[in-house]
Amino acid sequence: MLLIRFVLSQLVGWALTFAALKLGAPLSGFALAISQGVLAAFASRVLRAPRWWLVFHLAFTPLVWAASGLGISAGWYLAAFTVLALFYWTSFRTQVPLFLTNATTTHAVLALLPDTPARVLDAGAGTGSLLRPLAAARPDCHFVGIEAAPGPWVIGRLLAAGTTNIDWRRGDFWADDWAAYDLIYTFLSPVPMPEVWAKANTQMRPGARLVSNSFAVPGVAPDFVVPATEAGGRELYVYSPAAKGKAPIKG
Repeated sequence: MLLIRFVLSQLVGWALTFAALKLGAPLSGFALAISQGVLAAFASRVLRAPRWWLVFHLAFTPLVWAASGLGISAGWYLAAFTVLALFYWTSFRTQVPLFLTNATTTHAVLALLPDTPARVLDAGAGTGSLLRPLAAARPDCHFVGIEAAPGPWVIGRLLAAGTTNIDWRRGDFWADDWAAYDLIYTFLSPVPMPEVWAKANTQMRPGARLVSNSFAVPGVAPDFVVPATEAGGRELYVYSPAAKGKAPIKG
């Protein structure tokens, strides 16, 4: 688990730093903090954590050292941590941050919906910035939003109150059965896309579409791509996972 590797890397960094101090290394203040960060980053690489974690290890202790000199009450740090936890609830585990879909992208997704009544899932729905306008534009469709982080979920719950064609849920979208949907929308990160594709191929029915904002499925050619100029600055990758005998699309 990434969080365990993060904590372990930090502990190794501190252990090596204290060992260096015992051996007489002249470290103090910022030099001590940056040395611990470098050693923690090295431990992170040894533990094969993702490369982007290096930035966190390099910056974590120096930032704590810098903040300690600002005279800020500890309560503010606790409040900041609580807010981050509410909005980035499972990001350490899933490596999926909070992304919000803009209005132009929503309009592009609207054009991808079937002309007939359909069931639509937003997997990792955030605050419902996609589903609310879609539900207003297509009252004949049923929309399901699943969000794990309590902060965005509460906001989405309040904003979607009274919208009868939105089913707003808090939970894990991986546990949901994707066979019930005609279109599934994801705006996640590159990390879970292979797992998304495997689940979509296993569960989505023929004719259903998978739409991924910004992140393509590695090694899989989409049916087509909605260019960033038409989709709010980010490309939309459109797939038909359950299609059989489909020739790969090149280019």
